[in-house]
Amino acid sequence: SRSTLQLQHLYYISRKTFFSCQILPIMSGYQQYGAPSSFPPPLPPGSTTGGPPPGAPPGQRGVNFPPPLPVRPSTNFAPPPPGGPPGGPPHGRGFVPPPPQVGSVGSGLSGAMETMHVGAPPPQQQQQLPRHPPPGGAPQFRTFGSSQPPPQGTGGPPRPTGGTFIPVGVPPPPVGVSHPPAVLGPCNPSQLSAPAGQQFRQYNQSPLLGGPPPPGGQFHSASQQPANQFRAAGNPVMSGGSQGMKSYSEQQPVPDIDFSIQVPERFLRFTTKKFPSNAGLSGACRLPFGGVIRPLAPSIDEGDGVSVVNPSSSGIVRCKSCRTYINPFVNWIENGRRWRCNICGVLNDVPSAYFCHLDEQGRRRDADTRPEISEAVVEYIAPAEYMVRPPQPPAYFFVIDVSLQAVQSGVLARVAEGIKSGLVDLTGDDRTMVGFITYDNSVHYYVLRGGSSGPQMLVVSDLANLFVPAPEDLFVNLADSRDVVHNFLDSLPDMFSKNQVRDSCLGPALKAAFTVSKQVGGKMCVFQSAMPNLGDGTLQFRENPRIMGTQEEYQILRPGNMWYKDTALEFSKAQICVDMFLFPFHYIDAASLGELPRRTAGQLYSYPSFDATTDGPKFVSELRRTLTRETAFEAVMRVRCTKGFKINHFYGNFHIRGTDLLALPNCTSDSVFGFEIQHDEHNVNNSVLTVQSALLYTSSEGQRRIRVHTQALAVSNSQQEIMETADAETITCLVSKRALEISLSNSIDTARTKIQQTCIDILRSAKGGGGYGGAGYPSQQQQEEKEIPASLKLLPLYTLALIKNVAFRGGNDVHPDERVQARMRMACMYVPDCRYFVYPRMLSIHDMDGSAGRPAAEGVEVKPSTVAGKLKVVLPKAVNLSGERLLASCVFLVDSGVDMFLWVGSAAGEEVFNSLFGVNSIEGCSSAEV
Repeated sequence: SRSTLQLQHLYYISRKTFFSCQILPIMSGYQQYGAPSSFPPPLPPGSTTGGPPPGAPPGQRGVNFPPPLPVRPSTNFAPPPPGGPPGGPPHGRGFVPPPPQVGSVGSGLSGAMETMHVGAPPPQQQQQLPRHPPPGGAPQFRTFGSSQPPPQGTGGPPRPTGGTFIPVGVPPPPVGVSHPPAVLGPCNPSQLSAPAGQQFRQYNQSPLLGGPPPPGGQFHSASQQPANQFRAAGNPVMSGGSQGMKSYSEQQPVPDIDFSIQVPERFLRFTTKKFPSNAGLSGACRLPFGGVIRPLAPSIDEGDGVSVVNPSSSGIVRCKSCRTYINPFVNWIENGRRWRCNICGVLNDVPSAYFCHLDEQGRRRDADTRPEISEAVVEYIAPAEYMVRPPQPPAYFFVIDVSLQAVQSGVLARVAEGIKSGLVDLTGDDRTMVGFITYDNSVHYYVLRGGSSGPQMLVVSDLANLFVPAPEDLFVNLADSRDVVHNFLDSLPDMFSKNQVRDSCLGPALKAAFTVSKQVGGKMCVFQSAMPNLGDGTLQFRENPRIMGTQEEYQILRPGNMWYKDTALEFSKAQICVDMFLFPFHYIDAASLGELPRRTAGQLYSYPSFDATTDGPKFVSELRRTLTRETAFEAVMRVRCTKGFKINHFYGNFHIRGTDLLALPNCTSDSVFGFEIQHDEHNVNNSVLTVQSALLYTSSEGQRRIRVHTQALAVSNSQQEIMETADAETITCLVSKRALEISLSNSIDTARTKIQQTCIDILRSAKGGGGYGGAGYPSQQQQEEKEIPASLKLLPLYTLALIKNVAFRGGNDVHPDERVQARMRMACMYVPDCRYFVYPRMLSIHDMDGSAGRPAAEGVEVKPSTVAGKLKVVLPKAVNLSGERLLASCVFLVDSGVDMFLWVGSAAGEEVFNSLFGVNSIEGCSSAEV
């Protein structure tokens, strides 16, 4: 009848225009005319929507739908693919939309018709998608909000850009059931051709969805894609109303995160303990979101070491998608047979050898016996697949300047003393190797064959055609040649005591050392006393007092010769780390020489106007620590974070491979790296941000190991909560590392301005001056100013101290080499060290009690800032560093972590002078005598 055809027209138009149109009342009337109430059998291959199969007589397959009316696609929604609505059956008949939500705005046919515009669609928008994907191919997707289908490709659906992806040709869930649209991977057409009444059962039991839903009616997406890959917030599709389908994180119960599992602060610290849930809130807080990590930080107590995990036959359990290591914050499902990655959200199968049942709280029953799922810091013994080559022995090569200035100043004698002291307790086993090269205007090699009567020196003076004689005897085993090495170090100062050569060929010496050690790698210690002026790497005098303190000063803080940068990259590829010790008496261009340690994960030490008596003990101590501290060889490190966030930038000494892999020929217990975290998506559905760092390295004992740190942080919608959990010391440390790079790309003045502006913006946001609501968007009414949180009250103090530091201080009284040394030191400082370097602590000496200077009593809890060292020696009382404290009757010790200064008031009294210095008065006494 005519009414029947009108109903068919309306149904077809609504399905063709926007498949979520709520026309249930119309369809109910249609069913009264004999329409099926469930899905009819699938169409035969080659049939078209709304008509019988080819060759069939009219009316054989029910009512023949007339051709659709021309409809102009909406600008807000994309037209559905032919063959039925996305998520519906592969044919075009029998579709019953879910009932509308009563009282919802825009629901039903009237709400959908508001976005319809009658008219002929453009030819380019009339492209028809195939009913089924090709065999073995990926399902086809269309994005809501776009009139064009996404580009075809392999490897699953494209990444969402604010819409929801719905696979073509997948039957919908039962009416009233809501779950994330997560049909992933290749679509099997045979699963879409079930008889009537069986497609719902197939949908729930499809292997693409991971089997039937778990108890409680919760649905899980396929294991190949993140849980939040498909988000439908704000879409009425498959939800029965305009409220839209909830995101996965809103549907699924938030897993119980044990925030008591924390990475100790000696390893990792963040600028805030809660991160914003969206980019708008992040901009409103004005905080530099990120962290500072010290992956091999030494243990403080005997019982706080890192647990070592020896993987079983199943190997190291990692996410198959993002390669995240198993950690305490993953979500276990299906009674422990699968786990959901807390970084990317992908479901992973648990190896049979690793399987364990869950308890009533959803926790593995063996969690307490497995450190990798109960502790935030673990270390794996890496299996063979983590090795590119067999672990190399610990190797140390020394490149020593023996020119006239090094000999006369006592540098050479102190270098020999420091190396000999360090070799006694050198890290490593009997495989440790050592080698030596000295240089002035020529390069001197030393054969230190075990069992020989003494060292043999080979001199190569042709710097243009440098060659390496007897390379097999230049890098020797320390255990076999220890006596020869000690004899060589004892005689080294006397060998060049009468040397009158002032030239320095550092470049050729580095090339020779590289040729000898490139097959093994290791650590190279370079000792330089004069500016290189022969061969490759020759430097020019660039010191210009006229530009110091001006906008152009940054030019002399940049490398003047790129040869050292290029050489450093070659060293990094060969797994060679360079630690450089400078002893300048004049301008030495530390900015150019510093590229070697900067690009090879080393460190730069500088001792201006070196005096063997006063500076010698400090140098010997630092050299000994460089050789004996824990050192990881052939290391690489990567930092991952939860989907929706990204690691934006890294700070420190390293060479980055690709986009996020840090190449570290050496990683020591003093190696520090900073990183920033940004929103990769405007809104983040996860309620927890997880950050995981993994350091793969070779230990001094020859084991390949992986140090993993995993930290879970809460994600908040409240700006006030975020500001209250901010860490002023970590903020200062991260801001200082960021400002170091700004000062090189622009100027030191620009860096100081940036530091001050960052502090002002943070304080304004903390006091509510930004006028942002909880979601990070401008509020209608300006918020009243609040009190600055206690965690940020010291930030202005640290900021003012930072801009007065040698690295950023204005004026022309800072020598370029001195500023470079301060910059290199600050770039490698961890949070407490940076805090004291920026704002030194002042200890009161004149009134310290009897417990000061002695180990703390056992069993008594003390603050870490009040004790020092593993013995927890009690420090004198710390007071504010202020001029008001400097009274004439007081004595203070000022400690910057680099230097210590003793301030003695003129009226301190004879008793104080006697107890401290053994004199009754300091008048007439020189500082050397005191």
